[in-house]
Amino acid sequence: MTRFLIRRSVQGIFTLWVIVTLVFLLYNLGPNDVARAIAGIHATQQDLASVRHYLGLDKPLWDQYGIYISHLVTGNFGISYQNRLSVLHIIGQAVPIDISLAIGAAILWMALGLSVGILAARRPRTVWDRSATVFVLTGLSTPTFILGLLLIYFFFYILTINGIKWFVGPGQYAPFLPNPLIWAHDLILPWVTLALITAATYARLSRSSLLETLGEDYIRTARAKGLSERRVVYRHALRSAVTPIVTQFGIDLATVLGGAIITETVFGLPGLGYTVVRAISVGDLPVVEGIVLVASAFIVVANIVVDALYAVLDPRVRLT
Repeated sequence: MTRFLIRRSVQGIFTLWVIVTLVFLLYNLGPNDVARAIAGIHATQQDLASVRHYLGLDKPLWDQYGIYISHLVTGNFGISYQNRLSVLHIIGQAVPIDISLAIGAAILWMALGLSVGILAARRPRTVWDRSATVFVLTGLSTPTFILGLLLIYFFFYILTINGIKWFVGPGQYAPFLPNPLIWAHDLILPWVTLALITAATYARLSRSSLLETLGEDYIRTARAKGLSERRVVYRHALRSAVTPIVTQFGIDLATVLGGAIITETVFGLPGLGYTVVRAISVGDLPVVEGIVLVASAFIVVANIVVDALYAVLDPRVRLT
């Protein structure tokens, strides 16, 4: 296990370095003019030269890259070009929102997706199985922004017009403390938006994986011994069938932690996804690089954790 963690950690660091390098080259070799975006369209050439000198953009590209990497090694993500705030400060303000989104949505999509998938697998080719297929197809084909806007329209605007104030509108977010109830109440619609779309994938995965597992020889042996169907499914089959679900869960959770761009934009939540879109639109390179690095780190860590969980869930897996 130790050798595995060390090897995967080294691979993860290399992956992050490649990603950061590609983003740096994309911005610096592309047609972006950061100085023009900051100084405005009416800036003179002297103004642009002053901005480039102040930001260090007049130095050779290799020097700029070396300075940036050396700062990253020491934990310095740089300063935003737009508001002169520390990138770490900006990320620190956005990450709690993504964590909040991820926690609630993950609980909902796992509970709903697994429930639908297990029900369909236990009753194949029945009305329950066909209903699960409709649920999966609907979830996979519905754009996130459409579902989010529909929820806002029906459960906020329509209810509010009729004097029912059960949900809050876009742009409202309360931190977890001091009142967790208000925090959860403000995030119900974003949670449902993420969960309904994502649960379709888990329903499909859990159904196909569980059906395949229920056809294994050791499952037939367990049934022949007289074990109840409930125990066969939940005690024996589900543990083996959950492996691909764990993989998908790790990737999806890390993706939401790295910024649910569409959901955050629809609901006006200033998380990492919303922040990076704004940074891209104004050419704020330090913020873009910082958020990309953090989002990539979530993915890398999630993959390492998922691989380690395989050995716990399935004794046949050996980490080397």
